[in-house]
Amino acid sequence: MGNRLTAILVGLAVILFFVYSSFFVVNERQQAIVVRFGQIQDVKTEPGLYFKLPFAFMDADRVQYVENRALRFDHDNIRVQVSGGKFYEVDAFVVYRITDARRFRQTVSGDQLSAEMRLRTRLDASLRRVYGLRGFESALSDARASMMQEVRDDLRPDAESLGVSIVDVRIRRTDLTQEVSQQTFERMKSERLAEAELIRARGNEEGQRRRAIADRQVVEFESDARRQSEVLRGEGDAERNRIFGEAFQRDPSFFEFYRSMGAYASALNGNGTTLVLSPDSTFFRYFNNIEGTLTQPSAQPPAPATAPAAPAAPAN
Repeated sequence: MGNRLTAILVGLAVILFFVYSSFFVVNERQQAIVVRFGQIQDVKTEPGLYFKLPFAFMDADRVQYVENRALRFDHDNIRVQVSGGKFYEVDAFVVYRITDARRFRQTVSGDQLSAEMRLRTRLDASLRRVYGLRGFESALSDARASMMQEVRDDLRPDAESLGVSIVDVRIRRTDLTQEVSQQTFERMKSERLAEAELIRARGNEEGQRRRAIADRQVVEFESDARRQSEVLRGEGDAERNRIFGEAFQRDPSFFEFYRSMGAYASALNGNGTTLVLSPDSTFFRYFNNIEGTLTQPSAQPPAPATAPAAPAAPAN
């Protein structure tokens, strides 16, 4: 009884094993390639539960899974030469999908790394060709998009031969190499220094021009102010003379008295000046009397008047 039960359990286990081995599941991110005795029997691209022969250990039906989503690989530090002869380092990446799983299995045995190696070689050559036809500035301008499209179109024939479709190609970085970067830096530095000298020279020239204009305007303003001051001074002198003339006509004797007082104040201002004059001089007529009449001379002729002495030095 025990041996019979054991045989039944073994039989059930064998049946369950064969049943389990006869089914496989494909999810939405995968494609399944059914290989029977080394030949591709079927390709399943839709997600679901599928049946196969349960003899994988005998190489009857084996299932190989490949990706059914967008994949990416990067290619960094590609040394390219532009049309000007200089070298640059470029980083790029490729986005692709496995669209023909049967061909993918036939060409690279379904190995994703092998397919990427072949695409990377083609990408390297395409980038060198595209950059070689253009200058470095193109990668920094609107031409960058057309360059990426051109590289993508170059990759597509080789990708299709692998069962792969190129979705996009992008250039992530375009930099000068170390030696070219130093040369470019020195050139840019020289250009900036030359530009600075030019701006400085133009500034000095403009400064001199503005200073010359300012100096000319100062001279013009001073001349105009001097002319106006002379005109005003002349007008003032004329007005003063007119007022003096009117005053003299009104009272000539008072006017003479006023003028004499002014002369006394100017001549005898206490600055140490010595004057030698005759007491009978007209200059001192208001000192003798307030009427300003001169005293009659005596019978004896007066002594000759002494000539006015030169102003004496101020007393210590």
